[in-house]
Amino acid sequence: MTVLLLRLAGPLQSWGSAARFTRRTTENAPTKSGVIGLLAAAQGRRRDADLTDLAALEFGVRIDQPGSRLRDFQTARHSDTLKAMPLSERFYLADAVFVAGVSGEAGLVQRLYEALLEPVFLPYLGRRSCPPSQPVTITEPLDGELEQTLREAPWEASGWYRTRRDTSFRRQGQSPPAEVRLDLLLDSPSGPGRLPDITLRDLPVSFDPRHRRYGLRGVRTTEASVPTTVGTRTAQPPHEPTALLTPVTPTTSAMPVTPATPVPPTTSAMPVTPVTPATPVPPAPPALPVTRTD
Repeated sequence: MTVLLLRLAGPLQSWGSAARFTRRTTENAPTKSGVIGLLAAAQGRRRDADLTDLAALEFGVRIDQPGSRLRDFQTARHSDTLKAMPLSERFYLADAVFVAGVSGEAGLVQRLYEALLEPVFLPYLGRRSCPPSQPVTITEPLDGELEQTLREAPWEASGWYRTRRDTSFRRQGQSPPAEVRLDLLLDSPSGPGRLPDITLRDLPVSFDPRHRRYGLRGVRTTEASVPTTVGTRTAQPPHEPTALLTPVTPTTSAMPVTPATPVPPTTSAMPVTPVTPATPVPPAPPALPVTRTD
């Protein structure tokens, strides 16, 4: 089988598997549905496209830097009625780093790798507000088994995280270990005598917004011992995916602006002749008495 390793690192990430209504939670590690969505977006697949080939890929993730959980409150308005929506809670993982891997047929994995180098839609880490801070690809596709490839991949933790870990051991009078133990989460297909450690509704069937559908996926948990030395990384192309987007050309040319015709100055106002006050009217004489004759 062929394995493609992905570096998922960013200021914020959010990988929900059971987010509903006003409470949008996140798992402690990337979900298969989230990573499959990232790969489908890189290939330019629409939300109603068939996902059978991507869902069949074997998936695993290694937690290189757990990060910390962050809670945010958000408000929104309905796009049609403009009615205020209920206040919602959204959870994120801050400063986390993961190494995820997918394994499958060589041709498909190679196409996914090439799509990540020139993505049709920009990749994000679970939500659109969570862009990656480093290139998603680590190296070209590798031949081998997914679990063993994840165990052998170099530790991708940030420099400050490594320094803080080493300082913690030195303060206790200990030398920092040459290896670090990392959690591994791997697909666990159901079968006789094999029960998964965790079951998530995380197998993507359709991303169609009119009816999103997910199946159940078993997860097996284990650990891997990885050397703390920084491995030699393969040179990557410049990480600027927006440079690959086609510039938008205006559909209509701008109308030329005709300068306004200057307005001639108005003529000076005619002099106003003062009005002579009216002559007062004398009061009417008193009425004569009327003599009545019968």
